[in-house]
Amino acid sequence: MTVTTFSELELDESLLDALQDKGFTRPTAIQAEAIPPALEGRDILGSAPTGTGKTAAYLLPVMQHLLDFPRKKSGPPRVLILTPTRELAMQVAEHAKELATHTKLDIATITGGVAYMNHAEVFSENQDIVVATTGRLLQYIKEENFDCRAVEMLILDEADRMLDMGFAQDIEHISGETRWRKQTMLFSATLEGQAIKDFAERLLEDPAEVSATPSVRERKKIHQWYYRADNVEHKTALLVNLLGQPDVTRSIVFVRKRERVHELAGWLRDAGIQTCYLEGEMVQAKRNEAIKRLTDGRVNVLIATDVAARGIDIPDVSHVFNFDLPRGSDTYLHRIGRTGRAGRKGTAISLVEAHDHLLLGKIERYIQEPLKSRVIEELRPTTRTPSDKLKGKPSKKVKARREEKKKEQDKTKGRVKQRHRDTKNVGKRRQPAAAKQTSPEAEGTDKQS
Repeated sequence: MTVTTFSELELDESLLDALQDKGFTRPTAIQAEAIPPALEGRDILGSAPTGTGKTAAYLLPVMQHLLDFPRKKSGPPRVLILTPTRELAMQVAEHAKELATHTKLDIATITGGVAYMNHAEVFSENQDIVVATTGRLLQYIKEENFDCRAVEMLILDEADRMLDMGFAQDIEHISGETRWRKQTMLFSATLEGQAIKDFAERLLEDPAEVSATPSVRERKKIHQWYYRADNVEHKTALLVNLLGQPDVTRSIVFVRKRERVHELAGWLRDAGIQTCYLEGEMVQAKRNEAIKRLTDGRVNVLIATDVAARGIDIPDVSHVFNFDLPRGSDTYLHRIGRTGRAGRKGTAISLVEAHDHLLLGKIERYIQEPLKSRVIEELRPTTRTPSDKLKGKPSKKVKARREEKKKEQDKTKGRVKQRHRDTKNVGKRRQPAAAKQTSPEAEGTDKQS
């Protein structure tokens, strides 16, 4: 049965009211696929990039379970949600609190970058759902400050990212500590690669596999194109021009390295554009402040490294700019997924230098569609367009050579190739290998017997 409305999912009235408060009536593809088997208590293996509504896909069944089976007296957490970053942990907790508005469910977070005392209430008071980052949670488990025995459901959000960040061992430790649980859900942006498959196999038991990779229809909501740039100065001039366009209301500019964040912030400041930024080494309070400045509208441009490409949900981002193209094509998808969220349209623009054309070709093959090139008349590139060779496409010469080779192969297909070893002993009687190895003594023994 295809689920078209939340009311068909037989959720508690309090959860349906909360969804209505947020203006959600129809489940997204991942929600429609994941919620029914999750409500039945099955383990879930989900493939869903950010922006597809996967947070509610696991929060709704979790909350339904807690409402269906309330406990008689308060106690330690019953649901544990693990995330790779503090930002994602805080967003998941915020989302959970919104969905739990009309219930009495308690939600808490445990993350690094927060003073130990601030987590005291998590240990002393009743908590139904705890959202945590692995490092800090493991510290509390080892100090016996966090009781895992009551955990009934374990959820791993962005499991592939946690593996990339080297948390596999920590998660397996936490999984062992919560071995009495009844249900496990693992969500990952992609299920490709042996590492994530092996990991899921160890943690899940006969899971329902659900996926919601962004369909071409979904991606069409995000207009994608690129501008060719001669060098970094030209790229910066293009970016300044584009940020000044009236339709660019709130944007995220992605760069590859931390050093470039500060350089670009300076260059844009010189051009009269105020920005905020996010990068790996920032303390939590500064990260929160940067996101708040953007969401409050005090600045309209956020410069970020890929630490912000996943898990950060900033509303109404009209444009994503790839000042530096990412090395991985899946990272490109995560970056552009910051715009065009919740059914809205968005725009993703890449600024491409000559040496980036190989990466551009990889991205186009990955998303299975070419990116269109655009030009700002007064900022036209002066260098020549790189050859197809730089985009990973064969040149005309290479194509011709391949055609020639193919014709040759077709001609010789009918002939049977004769190998030298088949012709050199023609006419000689072959001696069986076993007979060659038999010693004269052995032969004599056979005769006697």
